[in-house]
Amino acid sequence: MNIGVVFPQTEIGADAGAVRAYAQQVEELGFTHVLAYDHVLGADPAVHQGWNGPYDISTTFHEPLVLFGYLAALTSLELVTGIIILPQRQTALVAKQAAEVDLLTGGRFRLGIGLGWNAVEYEALGKSFADRGDRMTEQVTLLRRLWTERTVTHAGSYERVTGAGLAPLPVQQPIPVWFGAQSRRAYLRTGQLGDGWFPQVPPGPRLDEAKSIVDQAATEAGRDPAKLGMEGRVSWRDGGAEQVAQRAGSWRDAGASHVSVNTMGAGLASVDDHLAALAAVAAALGLTRH
Repeated sequence: MNIGVVFPQTEIGADAGAVRAYAQQVEELGFTHVLAYDHVLGADPAVHQGWNGPYDISTTFHEPLVLFGYLAALTSLELVTGIIILPQRQTALVAKQAAEVDLLTGGRFRLGIGLGWNAVEYEALGKSFADRGDRMTEQVTLLRRLWTERTVTHAGSYERVTGAGLAPLPVQQPIPVWFGAQSRRAYLRTGQLGDGWFPQVPPGPRLDEAKSIVDQAATEAGRDPAKLGMEGRVSWRDGGAEQVAQRAGSWRDAGASHVSVNTMGAGLASVDDHLAALAAVAAALGLTRH
């Protein structure tokens, strides 16, 4: 099982030096990948009365694909979006940006995608919130064609490309597409289309139920469910490194191919504090230093 980290988007701040130090130390500690969350815009609660989303206009987010272009020059870590909110973005542009990250990393990139929940953000980016699920299904098909075909003509319900293509193409053909999933419809979509998925429930009966839906959907689509990756997430809390290691073991027992350690929201005051927590986790997990 590959063990990575969740990039502390909301707490790392705007200092490029801190971003560099974080990524390079994560690699030094023996983690395999960095996973970054995505938000383009935050809503202003003073304008959107009753706003109760987990993030708002004051919450910092580095743009993942631009960030990964920077990190590709600094580390040999695998870079993972977990997740990019695909339906609020132009498909061809995402295909181009993802192909570039894949090239710069030498094929160490996974594109995690999801629907998102922030209608304010969709409006500002000029995309419909209501039909985002159907649009994402078509987007995935088009992304894979753009990554593997020199010229593409596609006339779908939402997307149109006429005799056009990317150059250069990515190293991975196609780039792995992983789904964030926390509903039955999302589980079905994952099984039908995904290369892997990010469950939003912990190991136990709820994960078992979700995985059975994913696996059945894959089988019915003529795909081998055993080939789908699964990435869990464990958070740093008061239990410390030993508790994180125990929870990571639960994900391994549940069949996860990857797990990421999240240090956000744990009261850590600085980048050094995040790295100290990850150093303790690395030691508890017996990770091999580079």
